[in-house]
Amino acid sequence: QVQLIESGGGLVQAGDSLRLSCAASGRTFWRDTMGWVRLAPGTESEFVAANSWSAASPYYAASVKGRFTISRDNAANTVYLHMNSLQPADPAVHSCAAGSAATLTGRYDYWGQGTQVTVSS
Repeated sequence: QVQLIESGGGLVQAGDSLRLSCAASGRTFWRDTMGWVRLAPGTESEFVAANSWSAASPYYAASVKGRFTISRDNAANTVYLHMNSLQPADPAVHSCAAGSAATLTGRYDYWGQGTQVTVSS
């Protein structure tokens, strides 16, 4: 059974950093595109970062570019989201996604439950 389990969320102050982790299990994911999407109350979901298995050209949403970095450890089946300079607009449930035929912003097969990020001003 494929599972994606996120961790690392929490309450931080504006300007702080967090590192989210997503551990994938059930099969190997080194050839998958993996990404992070966030959902805040009253808003639509937003893909914030993704990269393919080669990690050659990662995708970042305009709202996080320059502040967030996606990385992956294929040997450990884990993808990370390094979040710097967190802002009051960033709070949301952040979920990871994986897919063997995914584009950077869609067509994912697997989703995690998410981890909450809260930013106090």
